[in-house]
Amino acid sequence: MNEKTKGSFTLPGESGYEQLTLELADRWGADVIRDSDGTQLSDEIINAGYDIYSTICIIRDHNEWAGRNPDKLQQTFLITHPKVAVQDYLSIYVMEDFFAEQFRVNDTKEAFKYWQVFDRTTGTEVPREQWNYDRESGNVVITGIIPWHKYTVSFLAYRIWEEISMYNHTTNNWTKEHLMQIDPMYEDTQKYLLEWMDNWCVQHKETTVVRFTSLFYNFAWIWGSNERNRHLFTDWGSYDFTVSARGLDRFASKYGYSLTAEDFVNGGKYRVSHIPAEQRKLDWMAFINDFVIAFGRELIDIVHRHGKLAYVFYDDSWVGMEPYNDRFEEFGFDGMIKCVFSGYEARLCSGVKVDTHEIRLHPYLFPVGLGGAPTFMEGGNPTLDAKNYWINIRRALLREPIDRIGLGGYLHLVEPYPDFVDYIEKIADEFREIKGLHHAGKPYQIKTKVAVLHSWGKLRSWTLSGHFHETLAHDLIHINEALSGLPVEVKFIHFEDVAQGALAGVDVVINAGSAGTAWSGGKHWNDHKVVDVLTKWVYEGGTYIGVNQPSAVEGYDNYFRMAHVLGVDEDTGARVSHGRWSFRAEDTQGLIPAGAKLAPKAGIYLTDGTANVVQDAGGQVTLSTHEFGKGQGIYLSSFEFSLENTRLLLNLIRFAGHELNDGKYLTDNLYTECAYYPESKILVAINNSDQPQTAVIETEAGTQTFELEPFDTLIRNIG
Repeated sequence: MNEKTKGSFTLPGESGYEQLTLELADRWGADVIRDSDGTQLSDEIINAGYDIYSTICIIRDHNEWAGRNPDKLQQTFLITHPKVAVQDYLSIYVMEDFFAEQFRVNDTKEAFKYWQVFDRTTGTEVPREQWNYDRESGNVVITGIIPWHKYTVSFLAYRIWEEISMYNHTTNNWTKEHLMQIDPMYEDTQKYLLEWMDNWCVQHKETTVVRFTSLFYNFAWIWGSNERNRHLFTDWGSYDFTVSARGLDRFASKYGYSLTAEDFVNGGKYRVSHIPAEQRKLDWMAFINDFVIAFGRELIDIVHRHGKLAYVFYDDSWVGMEPYNDRFEEFGFDGMIKCVFSGYEARLCSGVKVDTHEIRLHPYLFPVGLGGAPTFMEGGNPTLDAKNYWINIRRALLREPIDRIGLGGYLHLVEPYPDFVDYIEKIADEFREIKGLHHAGKPYQIKTKVAVLHSWGKLRSWTLSGHFHETLAHDLIHINEALSGLPVEVKFIHFEDVAQGALAGVDVVINAGSAGTAWSGGKHWNDHKVVDVLTKWVYEGGTYIGVNQPSAVEGYDNYFRMAHVLGVDEDTGARVSHGRWSFRAEDTQGLIPAGAKLAPKAGIYLTDGTANVVQDAGGQVTLSTHEFGKGQGIYLSSFEFSLENTRLLLNLIRFAGHELNDGKYLTDNLYTECAYYPESKILVAINNSDQPQTAVIETEAGTQTFELEPFDTLIRNIG
């Protein structure tokens, strides 16, 4: 890994730091220099012979126009905190709970028809004639109501501070003006943006790639008025920030029915990505996707007419441009850039149908990270951060190719950290060598093929709704991360796909999550056809791996609809008087590697005593297997990503596919992994730990032994 190479690296440049920019461009082998949000490139950098990426956020940085057209700002529905009436009238200040620097009430005639007041005690809407909005005070006064009932107001609000700008102000202590975001749903906005895009391309002749910071609509991020609860609601997969009176009117005209505020706010819970979507939400998502694709294509066509490439950054305002939507290619993007913390995010990027796949590494060159911990400031250790991120991402890069890597942020922050500069140089060389391995052909995979089953299916392949921080998706996000670097073919399927033959050629189905969530499946398990097809498929030889509360839904003889396959079920309280099958946990197959741990879940019991308990914790089942016909069910009480649990998951998949005794091209040391490229006969071993490790690998060319330094990568030709 000592070969010095060039290319496939995007460097953030910075005016005022020309010498540093050009020095690091040479050391890191950059072929592209980019600007970052809040930075500019000087003529000295632009004319230094590198390709230039220019960053645009198409819906912000238009404050002058937005100030003249305040009715064209983006919006959202907000819902007040429930208030208890103590008499037959109630006054509610609608902005009491919300950050006044982010929102302004939209009380125009067009918007007002979508406002709603609800009696939350009965769940019924209060008739319009019983309430009135006082513009001067900002209060909704409700009359003729029932004392001791709870009431809410749902209303449209303009978003007057773009959320990523808001985040950067708080993270990087910006003092410049607050940026607003404009809504291209309006024809005047579209006309303005098309002219702006054309003029921008004329003025940036040096730009070779226009890097769209996503497109139009941001994920939902609602801030509160009280610093004790500043972040009221966040959902990286939400469509809450796409609404407008014009959009709602156009939707009603197209779909033949009207959406309401309640369709979005859902009594204050909002329509979170973690819950299976109702048809009304799916229709709205399709409507927004259609619009974003159509208008996005117009902007991209302008970029292409000026002889430039168009890349999109899949973060921030990505909503409406789902990259695994069957229509994504209609945009005409030339490349995708994804910021990555983890392996599964690299896999998400690598599978998108574009010519160039680029990942933006962490840590970003910011003083603090997303979680608020110090990075490039006192108390931070950016080099260690980079190592820990890289070992997770590297696993995925060995499985599927990525074309480019790069960094973002403020380059001058690296000056006090020469060890970070050295390590990025090592990563850049290492990446280019890994990239080259894929040119000769795909890496070796085991024969057993896996499908991950949840209610978003292919649309949310390799993701759930954002970064590595979902709580209700805890098990599945960790399973995705483990799978991202395993030598296993993986696809993502929806419940509707099951009845349409999606299980053909699949050996293992993984279904993981909490009851009622989009990941476990919730209401989809009410469809007996799904249960029928899966049951038959397992009986004929497939393996169903269920984690946490798989197939859980109330109303049937078992809480887990697939309990007959799993051999276990969960008692939610109805069986407290029933007896329990005793068991003795025993790992007769050697499935569990040392150190693998699964958190127990209360209430799990054997349905008929035929399940084999492989592991327990304090008498609670954490891992079991159950033969069913020619196939089997495997139950895990939980799953959290670790090197030990990743090896456990691989063992279970190999066990399901009757490959557990075939150890070719697998390391004997779970703190290491390997990838073999048959066409070039190249074997790669990686150390995923901070300690020296020895890895022994059985190959067709004989046993290979690797001595690996901490975080190390070794490449060997075994032909």
